[in-house]
This record gives sequence, structure tokens and C-alpha cells, in this order.
Amino acid sequence: MMTDAAALAGRHLDLVSAPFTLPRSRVLVFREGDGVRVHTSEYERRLTECRVLDRLTVSDADGQVLPVTDVLPGRITFGEAPDPTATLTFADPSTLSLGGTADLTVRLELPDGSVWRHPLGDGIRIRIAADRSVTVEPGDHDAALAATDRIWSDWFAKCPTVRDDLQEMTAFCWWVLGANIVELPSLGDARAIVPSKIGYVGLWQWDAYFIAVGLRHGDPELAREQLEIAFRFPQPDGQLPDVVHEEGVLATSDDLPESDRANLRRAGSQIADPSAPVPLTKPPLAAWALRKVLEAEDAPDWAREQLGRVIRSQDWWFAGSDLDHDGMPEYGHPYSSGLDDSPIFDGPLPTAAPDLGAYLVRQDLEIAGLLARYEPGADLTRFAARAAATQELLLEMWDAERGRFLAAGGGEVQLSDTIVGLMPLLTGTLPEPIAEGLRAAVDDPERFALAWGLPTVAASDPEFSAERMWRGPVWVNTNVLVAEGLEASGYADRARELREQTVALVIHGGGPHEYFNPRTGQKARTATTAFGWSAALFIDLAVTLSG
Repeated sequence: MMTDAAALAGRHLDLVSAPFTLPRSRVLVFREGDGVRVHTSEYERRLTECRVLDRLTVSDADGQVLPVTDVLPGRITFGEAPDPTATLTFADPSTLSLGGTADLTVRLELPDGSVWRHPLGDGIRIRIAADRSVTVEPGDHDAALAATDRIWSDWFAKCPTVRDDLQEMTAFCWWVLGANIVELPSLGDARAIVPSKIGYVGLWQWDAYFIAVGLRHGDPELAREQLEIAFRFPQPDGQLPDVVHEEGVLATSDDLPESDRANLRRAGSQIADPSAPVPLTKPPLAAWALRKVLEAEDAPDWAREQLGRVIRSQDWWFAGSDLDHDGMPEYGHPYSSGLDDSPIFDGPLPTAAPDLGAYLVRQDLEIAGLLARYEPGADLTRFAARAAATQELLLEMWDAERGRFLAAGGGEVQLSDTIVGLMPLLTGTLPEPIAEGLRAAVDDPERFALAWGLPTVAASDPEFSAERMWRGPVWVNTNVLVAEGLEASGYADRARELREQTVALVIHGGGPHEYFNPRTGQKARTATTAFGWSAALFIDLAVTLSG
């Protein structure tokens, strides 16, 4: 299984959308003409700012450059046997190893314009320092190949086995999760699976939940570690931070550079003080993810410890984010919703949104279920009562005339028809006419029933854009949540259809991209590739559909 999975994943390692890297490494290798280029992956820095080598090429004794001919998780091959060949691999997370046959030479082009040439001999190592400086030294290339192969062998041994038609993409998605592991030195030996080493180097709370849900099928211990990192740094009032990164946490606008703060402290709110720090978090799906991870492998003592933090976070939403004191918490800033660019935030802040109401109802119910399991005798009444009260307020967002749930920004109703209006299905307890109205919306080709899944803004809405982030493209996570809502609301067959459509989308689109054009099923132009939660949720869907 391991060897097969590694080979299957290798079919997608094009060094363009999927770079060559190693679990725990911050080094990325991309194709560059007839060679490769090398970058580091750093928090809040673009790849262009993190150049290590502008180009690395290998030449034979006649000066002919050997092209890249094969890429596997553990090595890049230059040239074709029986002619001279070379391979590139890792000696350790910050060191590349290069070796080959005959009289081969490596040429390194550095960002400062200098060019280095080195004979490969028995192998060389390219050591990359924290400041991106490079040193070259001799090294045992065969040992490096063996060590890297062992790392990937151990990783792919855990790859879930799924339906034959889903196995190749599952293997690639499992590679994505392994490739996106980084160390966070400030947390000791913590292993965070980042959304992408291309631009998203940190552990975002929401991403950690989705990643853990997929990861649990092959590595439940590492799945628990993702949740533990997300829960590790609550604010004094219980709020969980938006991001945990190598330099600390991002929990309020004061944790950002001053240049960003003016954009966060938006004018227009009648309630929130625009001069005060804005809490930054992510939607309350913590208990949902915790329950799913514990289904894969029980850990009672750990569960009780984490559950206490989840409860405090849930309480914070009602105590610290009910900004108009009407009983229904609001998003104080779009960042906290996860759907930053949704048109529901085009109006003033704070925003009361049906997805947040649905998540809060679901989280209180999930907490009650977890307490019943891990804290027998605990009083569950306040969670059940709060869920019921929140649902009543959620139902007030239903616009019967328009047949959809509507958000309200700063007290002003936002008419945009977006996917957040489908999330109340997650409660599983909507009145039948409303649940049926949402199912009809899912099936309406003028609104959400597009060829490649549910657009994040209805196709009939004036704000719909097939390419613009959160304004039309399909996201795997929103499809997954709506599918779960359909199932919870009694539409199991329709839920399975949406899950099948979602895995077909990822396969058709060539991989687990950040988001997809709903008309073509291809990666949207500005979307990131090898995206963590898309990979993890594809795996979760593949396992579910193979059961």
C-alpha cells in the first residue's frame, strides 16, 4: 500500500502546483526552465521574498543540461538512464542533497546574481540557513536518499485505503498533508499542518479543525495535535486566537502591523468601537472537530482537558461577541467568519449571520454530547437551553418572502444570497418548511445547483463572480458543511450526491486547490494549490463514500 500510494501521489508532483518538500521542512523546490529553483516558506512572506536559489541545473561532461524527468515524494530525477542521471533529495529539513553518475556538475544561480559550479562527485549537500544563505559541502547522497525515502514510507504507510476511483487523489491529498507539516520552534517540537507552505505558514484555527477531520483517518495522534495547538492559547476571557504561528498568536487587531489595523477597525458600525482592538478568531466548530477526531481514536483524559477550553470559547461568543446584547453573537470582523470577502460584509459591522447562529447551536449540542460521554453527571441543561434560545433567534433571520436566511450588518439587513444562508441545515432541527426551502435552494440551478458544486454566492445574485474569493467559487469546506447539514436535516441521499460531486470536482480540477471556478471545475485563478483543508476533507469524503 505504501509504495503504491507514494507512486500515485508522485503523478501529481509537477513542481508547479505541488512543490518538492519534506515534512517539517521550510524548503520548497519548484520547476524553473530546464532546472529547479528553491525558496523557503515563511510566515507572512511571499515566495518572491524568500528566494534561496533562482535556478539549479545539472549538466553532463559535455555541458548538456539534464532535464527533470521524474518526481517522487522522496526524490527528483534529472536525465534518463542509461545516460548519466542525478537525483535531488533532502539530507535534513534544511539541507538538500544532490548526487549522480559520471562527471556531472551542478550550477547554482543565487539571487544576488552570483553563480556557483560544483562537481557532484560522491554527492554534495546544499545547506540553507535561517537567513536563506547557502553553503555547499560534500555529503553521503545515498544515505540522504534512504533517510528521505524512510520518512515518506512511514507517512504513506498511514494513507487510508478507499474506493479504487478515489485512491489516487487520496494518496496525493495524503502527500499534501505530510508536505504541509512544519515545526513551530516557539512551541518546542510541535508539528503544525499549515494550510499551505505557499503563502499560509501558520496554524489557522478553522483550518486546523478541517485538517484534523481528514487526518484522523490515518494519523489520529497528529490530528489531536492540530486541535491541541489551536486550543492552547485562549485569551483570558476564553476567546481562541485566529492563528498560532512561529512568532506568537494572532488574537486581536493589535497583533497585526499598524498598517493593517485601519482596515480592520472599519467605520460604519453603530455598536463596535472602531478605536478599540478587534478580536480575531474563527467560527465555532471546535466541538464538532473534537468529536470527530475522538471517534477515530478515543483519548478520554485529553478529551476532558480540551473540552474545558472549548466550553470557555463557546461562552466567550455569547459574553464577548454579542455586540448588540440581543442574545445572538455577531462577527466583529470578516476575518472571524473565515469567509472574509463574502458580500454579507459589504455593509457595516458587526454582522449577525445565519452561519454563525447555526454553528453556535451545533456547538452547544456537540458540547452536551461530549460532556455526557466524558463527564457523566455534568449538568447539560444550560447547553441545551442555550442551543434552543439561539435557534429561536436564528429563525428570526429567515425571510419567508425571499425564501432564505439573511445576514444583518450593523442592524441593516444584507440581501445577498450566499452559502452562509444554507448553514442552518447543520442544526438538524429546522421547521420542515424551512428545511425544505433550503434543500430546494441547493437543487435550484439558478442559485446553487451548478455543474461543479455549490457556489459561495448564488449564481443569480448580482455579486456572483466565478473567480472572486468567497463571491462565487466552490470551496470544499462549505460543500462538506452543507452536505452534513443536508444529512442532519433528513436529506441523506442529497448529501451523498453533494459529497460525490465534491470529490469529482477535486479530481477534475487536478488537486485539492483552495477554491474552484463553479462553471469550469478548474482552479480559480488566484487560488492557492496543495491546500490543506481541501486535501483533508477530500480524504474524509473518500473514506465516508467508501464505507
